[in-house]
Amino acid sequence: MAIKHAETPEGLREEVAGGGLVLVDYGAAWCPPCRNLLPILDELDRDYGDAVSVVKVDCDELPELAAEAGVMSMPTVIVYKGGQPVEKLIGLSPKSVYTGVLSRHLS
Repeated sequence: MAIKHAETPEGLREEVAGGGLVLVDYGAAWCPPCRNLLPILDELDRDYGDAVSVVKVDCDELPELAAEAGVMSMPTVIVYKGGQPVEKLIGLSPKSVYTGVLSRHLS
């Protein structure tokens, strides 16, 4: 499965409402920690395959989504399960933090 890029607010809302486990990265192209997160997201996408959807939101392109999610700094990663946010991670973290969160909500 490939990382998806939210192109519209409705598209992200539909993805999150789908009921599965969805990891949404709120960031921006100009943000160095956001760029450092990209390889981690690629690895997570490969590691978890269809079990987890990984979606990127560019906060400059879709500021209304960032505002709805309460994003105050980037990157912010929110994990949704059953359409509801279950974890919020602010700032860049090691891959092990993200895998721990995903593993906790997959079981």
